[in-house]
Amino acid sequence: MAATLGLVLAEVFGGILGRSVALLNDAVHNLSDIPALGISYLAMHWAERPADTEKTYGYHRAGTLAAYTNAFVLVLLSLWLGYEAFERLRSPVEVVESWMIWTSVAALAVNGGITLALVRGRGDLNLRSILIHNFGDALSNVAIIAGALIIHATGARWIDPLLGLAIGLLVLWSSAGILRESSHILLEGRPLDLQVEDVARAMLKIEGVQEVHDVHLWSLGGGHHALSLHARVPDMHLDECERLLASIKQVASKEFAVEHTTVQLERAGLPAHSGYVMPEPAKN
Repeated sequence: MAATLGLVLAEVFGGILGRSVALLNDAVHNLSDIPALGISYLAMHWAERPADTEKTYGYHRAGTLAAYTNAFVLVLLSLWLGYEAFERLRSPVEVVESWMIWTSVAALAVNGGITLALVRGRGDLNLRSILIHNFGDALSNVAIIAGALIIHATGARWIDPLLGLAIGLLVLWSSAGILRESSHILLEGRPLDLQVEDVARAMLKIEGVQEVHDVHLWSLGGGHHALSLHARVPDMHLDECERLLASIKQVASKEFAVEHTTVQLERAGLPAHSGYVMPEPAKN
C-alpha cells in the first residue's frame, strides 16, 4: 500500500508537470488500488474466521464482497476516466513527453512487481481482482511510454487523450467479469463448475435413493460449496438411514467438493409436491 501511494503521488506530480491526461487518469486508477488493497487484506483475514452464532456459515464471502466492492468502484472510475479523455480529445493540449516516460517507467516497476507477486493466488476471486487490476495498471504504463515516444516523434497530441480513453475501457472490461462473478456468488448462484443435474444423478446411483428433489447448490465463496436436497427412500431402520446419509455426504464431498450437505429424507411413494424434481425418479 505504501508503494502504491508513492506511485500515485509520483503520477500526479508527473501528470501535472507533463500536462498528460493519460498519466493523471492512471494516477486516479492507481489511487483506487489503496482502498482495494486495504479491503482485500481485511477480507482475507475475515475469511479465515470460524463460523459463529451470527455468521453460521463463516466469513467465506468476505473476500467475494471485497471483490464486488472493488469492481463496482472501478466501473465508476472507468466511466469518469472515459469522459475526461473524451473532453481532452476535443481540445488536445501540449504534453511533456519526458515526464510521461520516466514517471511511467517507475510506475511499471511497481505495478509489474505487485502483479508477479499475486500470480500464485489467481485462483482466489478476491486476489484475482487485485491481480487483474495491477496487470491493467502495468499495461497502462507500457501504453503511456509508447504513446509518449509516438508524440515525441510525430507531435500528435491526440495520442495522450486516446490513451486515457483506452485505459478507461481496459478498467471497465477487467472489472465487468469480476463484478459478474462476485454478484453471482453473493446471489447464491450455482458454482460455475458444477451442474445440478449431475449432482442429482450421482445421488440416484446410491443404493436406497429412489428420487431426489428440491436440489439447491450454491457457493459460500473462496471455493467452499454447500448443497441441500430432499431424498425419497423406502421404509428402513434408523441405522440404515444414517448409513444412507453418510453415503450421500460422501458422494457430495468426493465427487463435487461440497463441504456442507443438508439432506431431508422422505418416504418413497408420497405424492410429488415439489415443482423442482431433478432428474426423473429412479425406476424400480
